[in-house]
Amino acid sequence: MLLSVIVVSWNTRELLRACLTSLKQELVSLTGSSELKDVEVFVVDNASADQSAEMVAEAHPWVRLTANADNRGFAAGNNQALADATGQFVLLLNPDTEIIPGALKTLLQFFDSHPKAGVVAPQLLNTDGSIQRSCRAFPTFLGMVFELIGLSRMFPAGSSYGQKFREYKMLDWNHDDERQVDQPEGACLMIKRQLLDEIGPLDEGFFMLFEEVDWCFRAKKAGWEIWFTPRAQVVHHYGQSIKQVKVRMILSSHRGLYRFWHKHYRGNRWWLDGIAYSGLMALAYVRIAAYRLRAMVS
Repeated sequence: MLLSVIVVSWNTRELLRACLTSLKQELVSLTGSSELKDVEVFVVDNASADQSAEMVAEAHPWVRLTANADNRGFAAGNNQALADATGQFVLLLNPDTEIIPGALKTLLQFFDSHPKAGVVAPQLLNTDGSIQRSCRAFPTFLGMVFELIGLSRMFPAGSSYGQKFREYKMLDWNHDDERQVDQPEGACLMIKRQLLDEIGPLDEGFFMLFEEVDWCFRAKKAGWEIWFTPRAQVVHHYGQSIKQVKVRMILSSHRGLYRFWHKHYRGNRWWLDGIAYSGLMALAYVRIAAYRLRAMVS
């Protein structure tokens, strides 16, 4: 099998419909056949309440559908399909994306000219067609804390910390040229099978957010290259699942940061565990309170 595509969905039925429609058109063009030989597509639905699974079964019977009885999260949902995927390459694709013609062929061909590449990501476009800044440097613990509580925005661009913040978010780059990066957003990632065999699946300790950061960090640590190319483009209708459960996602992002720090940065500083976790969760509840206050007055 050349390519396995995995889409994990949760309450995004109409976006998922559009995603699969664009995906099928691209796969027919890629394989030259409506039978989609040498490719396989998995949809793992995490107990959607909007009949997403029923839509897939009815409108897209060519997809291998798994309908979970509960929401297992992004990492676990992908791992369900990864266990059965047989492709030489695996594409992780969000349900709120639409493939622009030629993108998958470009990503596949990229590996031919970059033998050390383990992951390649396309240029993501916003719904209005503008470029979405989808890559970042690997986070530092202090930098992420400043970002989560909003202090990073208080530093002018010319200051030392302001510049570090710009470097973390790659704000001085318009995502318009091909280069190696640390962590492209997980909305659309193509991964080489050898990388999966070497570093393993996603860490299911991350429910939602930071799982692709952890994966990319592990990939780079193992010596693989991670690339971004604007020669392939995908529309990303950003945050459609997340905005449905904003409070849960705030908690998940803080827990994800803690887990990432604990796995990769803690070292032998075990005595910081309680401080780090308690501090991050306190910041999470401050953000939740601010979010609810804004909702009340808006």
